[in-house]
Amino acid sequence: MKFLVDAQLPKRLANFLNQAGYDAKHTSDLPAQNATPDSFINDLSLQEERIVITKDADFVESFFLQNKPYKLLLISTGNIKNKDLEDIISQNIQQISQLFVQHRYIELNRTQIIVHQ
Repeated sequence: MKFLVDAQLPKRLANFLNQAGYDAKHTSDLPAQNATPDSFINDLSLQEERIVITKDADFVESFFLQNKPYKLLLISTGNIKNKDLEDIISQNIQQISQLFVQHRYIELNRTQIIVHQ
């Protein structure tokens, strides 16, 4: 499973996912780094079949209006410490991975995983 972590989330999340055995890139790894436009992120996600992990609601809009990105994991935890975010991801990554086999848009908050149809 491949991920693309958006700029509002820490690079250490991509590092954590890589260490957990996933293929993860952060926008800071891209040519325009954290100034990469959403349209480029969407296109890269489709080309490389990467799940975009973001807090940015603009991706939700493009998902429904343009069918982009490839798949979407919306983080709706509000402000959260990086370590706490890693803990939530760590506790839920197996279930999230299983859900992404059949679903394209999942939301993760502090207490639950929400599958959007």
